[in-house]
Amino acid sequence: MALKGNLRDFTITQLLNLVNLAKKSGTLIVEGPGEIAHVSFRDGKLAYAMIGQEDNSLASVLQRNNKISVPQYRILKERTSRMSDKELGLLLINAGYVSQTDILTSLQGYFTGVVRRLFTWVEGFFRFEIDVTPPVDRICVRVDLENLIIEGARQLREWEQLQEEIPSLDMALKFTDRPGANLRNINLSVEEWRVVSYVNPKNSMRQIARTTKMNDLEIRRVVYGLLQAGLVGIVRPGGAPLPTRTFPNNNRDEQKSLVMRLIDRIRSI
Repeated sequence: MALKGNLRDFTITQLLNLVNLAKKSGTLIVEGPGEIAHVSFRDGKLAYAMIGQEDNSLASVLQRNNKISVPQYRILKERTSRMSDKELGLLLINAGYVSQTDILTSLQGYFTGVVRRLFTWVEGFFRFEIDVTPPVDRICVRVDLENLIIEGARQLREWEQLQEEIPSLDMALKFTDRPGANLRNINLSVEEWRVVSYVNPKNSMRQIARTTKMNDLEIRRVVYGLLQAGLVGIVRPGGAPLPTRTFPNNNRDEQKSLVMRLIDRIRSI
């Protein structure tokens, strides 16, 4: 399967579906704006995944999954640096620190987490390499792709809706005029509070996302929630309000067409 192209033409979900249906083995290499991800498959099932320079060693994955403590992780990194993940896994199992199930479950969670992060990548290039396999010193798993494909399709629909509501992250936010409103009395999530703390007509949503380390999907989710709650409004950077949309008075057919499209949009929600 010689497959390569642009993420604008093929989504990650579509690529997973192709691999699943064809039961392919190989590695999908995705080059995003700032990172490169490698996702390996065996007979159409997820086997391994890594992203950028992130530490995906077994010790790191187990620590993030609370299977070993931070002090234990540091000791393992220092004393077993020359061991492969397979050797380390066997050592930990024999010593009674973790079970085989602990290891496989932790790795499955990490690898599927990498794929979920790729669902938010809408810019970049990909290629599928049949001859590229996971590093020989790493432990591979077998994860069915069906649930990931369903999740990816759902997230794609959400992404399309959020793009319609918030077309550009280069716009800024400002608090709406709500007399008597007190943010302290409003139940906001941790992510919403992080964004709220940077709401200022001088800060674009893209700048807020970069500061709070959110990707495009995450910042749009939070902003959409704040917009729906009536807490913020979208303005041009610097505070200039957005131009209001008016119906063209000189073209009744165009006005009627626009109204009908709005009605169809409301019915479809």
